[in-house]
Amino acid sequence: MDRQEKVFKYYEEEHQFRTGIGVLRDLALKTGLEETYKWNFPTYTINGKNVLAICKFKQHFGIWFFNGVFLSDHTKVLENAQEGKTQAMRHWKFKSEEDLDPKMITSYMLEAIENQRKGIELKPSKRSVSENVEIPELLNKALTETDGAQKAFEGLSNYKKKEYVENIVMAKRDSTKLSRLTKILPLILQGKGLHDAYR
Repeated sequence: MDRQEKVFKYYEEEHQFRTGIGVLRDLALKTGLEETYKWNFPTYTINGKNVLAICKFKQHFGIWFFNGVFLSDHTKVLENAQEGKTQAMRHWKFKSEEDLDPKMITSYMLEAIENQRKGIELKPSKRSVSENVEIPELLNKALTETDGAQKAFEGLSNYKKKEYVENIVMAKRDSTKLSRLTKILPLILQGKGLHDAYR
């Protein structure tokens, strides 16, 4: 399934917020952003740079602004996407389609686009990349029990190791952790980073 097919499936499948995310998609496309699919979400870019993504969950749907920390947020609607984890990303959550104000949403999108055009973005700090990576027990066990995995993991940059660690740690359910583990082990064995396909 190519990216456009994934985008189509995301918007067309039955979901309580199907109409709401459709409205957000229309607003994003009217700004001239390019539509793609990354990290299991429709993502909107300009010159290959991520500007925003449209997301749906059980309790809400919304927009992730990748460099939302730089938005003026005059109506105070943005939240840190994941407190303590994300530095630049901000999340605008909606509980129903009635919460959508197209004019206001468009103004936030246009500001995010303008910021990206100006190169206003949070650069990853080199210090955080070079920090020692603490490997969760589940991942450590899989690495030691899979032929060649430990050596392959050690050969990765600290940045890539950290991506794999966070991928496992951020999963709330054990079943999700195991599912993610199954997906990432082949990538580790190939010496690839989790998001290499998008770089």
